Amino acid sequence: MLVVVVVLVSVVEVVVVVVVDDVDVVVEVVVELVVVLLVVVVVLVLVVEVVVVTVVVVVVVVVLVTVVLVVLVVMVDVVVVVVVMLVVEVVVVVAEIVVVEVVETVMVLVVVVVVVLKQPGTNEKAAEAALP
Repeated sequence: MLVVVVVLVSVVEVVVVVVVDDVDVVVEVVVELVVVLLVVVVVLVLVVEVVVVTVVVVVVVVVLVTVVLVVLVVMVDVVVVVVVMLVVEVVVVVAEIVVVEVVETVMVLVVVVVVVLKQPGTNEKAAEAALP
């Protein structure tokens, strides 16, 4: 839905710019559209990655807990089983928090890079600085 809105807004901008007949503005709008679409794609990929990693972690932990519980119930008493369950629960929660924090940090970095790149004159300043 977000992608559709971004595309529609950009198409309207291009139509308005074409009516105005300014080629530089058309190029700028197209570049903005590409940047926004890239950010949307990166964010969507990161969100899908978080979901996949979380599901894999949960499935692996559930399988391991089931095996461990069966072994523990057969061999030891209930107190050990409860302690193991609590430890596994803590590990899962910590793993999910770490994954989410890493993804949030990457998202913030992407936004910062996009904002810096969109600053007027950033490319010109960089080009001037690169000249000997």
